[in-house]
Amino acid sequence: PICLIIPTGGAGSHSRELPPPTPWRLTRVSPRRWLNLQEFQSKKLMRECGVSVQRFFVADTPAEALEAAKRLNAKEIVLKAQILAGGRGKGLFDSGLKGGVHLTKDPAVVGDLASKMLGFHLTTKQTPKEGVKVKTVMVAEALDISRETYFAILMDRSCNGPVMVGSPQGGMDIEEVADRTPELIFKETIDIFEGVRDDQAQRMAANLGFRGPLEKQAAEQMKKLYELFVKVDATQVEVNPLGETPEGQVVCFDAKINFDDNAEFRQKTVFAMDETDESDPMETEAAKYDLKYIGLDGNIACFVNGAGLAMATCDIIDLHGGKPANFLDLGGGVKENQVYAAFKLLTGDPKVEAILVNIFGGIVNCAIIANGITKACRELELKVPLVVRLEGTNVKEAKRILAESGLSITAANDLDDAAQKAVAAITKK
Repeated sequence: PICLIIPTGGAGSHSRELPPPTPWRLTRVSPRRWLNLQEFQSKKLMRECGVSVQRFFVADTPAEALEAAKRLNAKEIVLKAQILAGGRGKGLFDSGLKGGVHLTKDPAVVGDLASKMLGFHLTTKQTPKEGVKVKTVMVAEALDISRETYFAILMDRSCNGPVMVGSPQGGMDIEEVADRTPELIFKETIDIFEGVRDDQAQRMAANLGFRGPLEKQAAEQMKKLYELFVKVDATQVEVNPLGETPEGQVVCFDAKINFDDNAEFRQKTVFAMDETDESDPMETEAAKYDLKYIGLDGNIACFVNGAGLAMATCDIIDLHGGKPANFLDLGGGVKENQVYAAFKLLTGDPKVEAILVNIFGGIVNCAIIANGITKACRELELKVPLVVRLEGTNVKEAKRILAESGLSITAANDLDDAAQKAVAAITKK
């Protein structure tokens, strides 16, 4: 993707004095794999910013879980398996234990429950068939919720900055609320220079149904959540539910935080928490080279630049009777080593029986792709059919490089031709 950075300035553009306008510049942003944090990691970040969350401890062994339960000294305890997939409460462990979330009023049973979670695989609707191995559990104070609301801060392109979004209908799918009762969705645009004003926070708290002392308390939580949003370079902080307890507390019970991957250079502590153990190993390896990879269940590997072109390539392969083996997006600013890394990933998949390269060179130099392809084919001793369609920047030079390489490469005139040839190559086998 290309980010066009336009300097702020000019008469009447803003009431504050700003530096003189500078020339426009283009910044190329490389695609990155999204940062994934466990629930306890997100809550730790929130707690550090003064956001009200349940008291909790993290345990890696049953003994630590038991000790944590005793230290909490709570009326009721909730034990949660820490994996990145949703649907934990209805999941199943290969130890026989049902559910990755358990409530108990007896701290003594926490150790036994943890012993049936830690080291075992939990399978939910969002995990692979074999499930995900649980290495950590969160032992937290269970609180009753008398009312649930929804609150989020996110970047909104139409507002050129962050906005607060809230609804008195929390604890459910916010898209469903917006569809059925749009009048219950409230929005406040945030001035990036001023931050969240007191009147905005109080108005949002009132719209969410907080009354009396709870209104002020909820407003303060919203301002602290915005502090977190800015501090960690988030693109979204979503709290669902933001609830109130019978004891008169406003608590963030569950949260999702999305981060700006381009801020990794100044958010090293946050990004060091990235959980890659649960990710597809090929996806993790691809991310090292700024490649976006998603494995599919077909046998024709797709090597493409741009997400839209990648989806179109997958569709047209399917149209001609084939099945894509993956979604691999090179993005912009491609170098030869990335091409080589991409081929290494694709050829390492035993399902792959043919490779289709589909490059439309706008930002991408087709000659760089061609040099990367020839190097990869020779060094990896490619043994599956390779179909290449190139178009755009420096395409004549790229086609010359491939033609003079002496390699067995099938050239295609267009995407439709490329897809047909890739499917035919498998059929001949």
